[in-house]
Amino acid sequence: MKIKSNSINENGYFYDKYGKYGEKFLKGMPSHSIDFEIIDAPEGTKSFAFILDDHDAIAVCGFTWVHWAGANLKKTKVNEGESENTSDFIQGVNSWGAPILGEEALSREEASNYGGMAPPNCEHTYELRVYALDCEVNLENGFLVNELYNEMRGHILEVATLEGLYRS
Repeated sequence: MKIKSNSINENGYFYDKYGKYGEKFLKGMPSHSIDFEIIDAPEGTKSFAFILDDHDAIAVCGFTWVHWAGANLKKTKVNEGESENTSDFIQGVNSWGAPILGEEALSREEASNYGGMAPPNCEHTYELRVYALDCEVNLENGFLVNELYNEMRGHILEVATLEGLYRS
């Protein structure tokens, strides 16, 4: 299984519009989501789950920043900007809703979609992982990533990864 995306340029960087240099925001959170396509899913796949995160954020905030999580995706292509109004898959809470942000945190509902890239200190590498599953997960919009991992346990057929950079 492979993932491809038109959201990454020929130099390996996500285009500005998917992060802090973009034009679409929800209460300060970049909200225009990336596209991706899943190629050669394994036989027996019933749904896909995905997580877009930033491990470079650990140096800044002390934890891996979750930018987007989705599950129960049945199609193999997610279009640019689809996070804002999709009913094709469920979405989990991103780190823009983390309690550690205090009053600056978005509500669980507001943070249950794509939260774009905004590296404060240097360029960061972002990793999109797509999981082919042999079932749908028993979750609803607003799930937490740990809940997704618990639901996927024992049901992962294959994992594909795509990385891209975003400038600070």
